[in-house]
Amino acid sequence: MAFQQFTFPQVLTDLELSVSDEDFFGELPREAVSPEFEARIKEGADLASAIDTEKARSEFVIAPVLLELRRRHRGVFSLFSGVELVADANRGLNGICDFALAQPKSQHVMLFPILSIVEAKTDNLRSGLGQCISSMVAAKILNDKKNSSNKPIFGVVTSGALWKFLKLVGTTVSIDNSEYHIDDLGKLFAVLGSIVSSFRD
Repeated sequence: MAFQQFTFPQVLTDLELSVSDEDFFGELPREAVSPEFEARIKEGADLASAIDTEKARSEFVIAPVLLELRRRHRGVFSLFSGVELVADANRGLNGICDFALAQPKSQHVMLFPILSIVEAKTDNLRSGLGQCISSMVAAKILNDKKNSSNKPIFGVVTSGALWKFLKLVGTTVSIDNSEYHIDDLGKLFAVLGSIVSSFRD
């Protein structure tokens, strides 16, 4: 069993996790976003919606947002796409991460993952929760093996248009009460920025 074979809420039983609902980010002030970037993302989102494939959402919406996040927080994290995490294959804790952010030890090798991003196969974000949670558990196992700091692991399930955040602390998965829409880029960048800023050395 690999990441994508875990389903929600069965993943909680399979990996012996508890779950809670939280308001992670409260009233974060929106970040400034240039009209030019907003226009590019709107064009990409419209194109991805028309094509209606996971690859289109990845290329025209998600990747540009993450590249802009990297530009805004240069040197704070490393960014990976389509890399494999192998934590415990016997438990199914292995597979490909659609995207992952890691502490910035190297851009060539992913060390200390901090945020796992999973693309929902449909516009139903719940469909990606099992895969996201299992990849977060795998990231925590890898970090623990490397004696990384005991900071939470974050996850995101996204359709490109909607973004849902999760957090893993110990054996408890918290799911954010809110969803963030690509039309409100200022709020989305504030949320993503608050996560990566918390991992500054």
